[in-house]
Amino acid sequence: MAQLEKLLEDYLNYLEIEKNRSPKTRNNYEHYLRTFIKFAGLKNEKEITPEAIRDFRLFLARFNPALKKNTQAYYMIALRNFLKYLLKRDFEVLSPDKIELPKIPQRQIEIIDYKDLERLLAAPQGNDLRTLRDKAILETLFSTGLRISELCQLNRRLNLERGEISVRGKGNKLRVVFLSSTAQKAIKNYLEKRTDMEEALFISLSKTPSTSSGQAKVIGRIQPRTIQRLIDYYSRKAGIANRVTPHTLRHCFATDLLINGADLRSVQELLGHSSISTTQIYTHLTNKELREIHQAFHARRRE
Repeated sequence: MAQLEKLLEDYLNYLEIEKNRSPKTRNNYEHYLRTFIKFAGLKNEKEITPEAIRDFRLFLARFNPALKKNTQAYYMIALRNFLKYLLKRDFEVLSPDKIELPKIPQRQIEIIDYKDLERLLAAPQGNDLRTLRDKAILETLFSTGLRISELCQLNRRLNLERGEISVRGKGNKLRVVFLSSTAQKAIKNYLEKRTDMEEALFISLSKTPSTSSGQAKVIGRIQPRTIQRLIDYYSRKAGIANRVTPHTLRHCFATDLLINGADLRSVQELLGHSSISTTQIYTHLTNKELREIHQAFHARRRE
């Protein structure tokens, strides 16, 4: 095994075991680093030079037009972290600080008007299992700000009276999220309707009712695609013109907290962001409060 190949394998194992990164993160890092190594034709760590990196960045930018700036940045982040690992192991390699990350335009966050949000949450109307499930999903997403993958992983063994749920998010990090009284009630109504023994909190249901019971058949844990479809369905039913996704409700959750006075650090913790800079993307959405301050206090002596 070539020297660089061995070091790469050691690093990926280090990510998984020592840093407790998810298999998906390991696979992504492996893809980014192997793409660079193959492009540059590298055999050992000393061949990671500024010239090789510059040529690779030009390759990503010019010959992969569909590759977004933030994706290009992931390649450089993976390479910088790999070099940091090699320095820790006393290898003489290029300083990670020599690698500059591409400037990424501030991400635009799409949210919906609060009146539209209320109509969306009220859209599921009915007492059948599917409708009660959908109502509980919408209320839980807005109450907790959970990622869609985190919602799908929830199990039904939870203490509704406390209104708290422990969630294992990105990087296998544990955090606590909270259920509003409306979300608690929606989940309670939904669970009371269930007769199955499935462990999952939110379940997938067959499209057609079971002939024996008259209810849809439970076919396992709900999948992200199902949640995406039901949110799209209810947003259209509520007459919302803009496209609404599960992440839209996460954005609405964060923005609602900030507008009502929550501090950025608390919102960061509730969202499960590892960096405060990720949470800061929401601050520009709350700047409409500044307009009200301006109108209330600016140049009042001229009136």
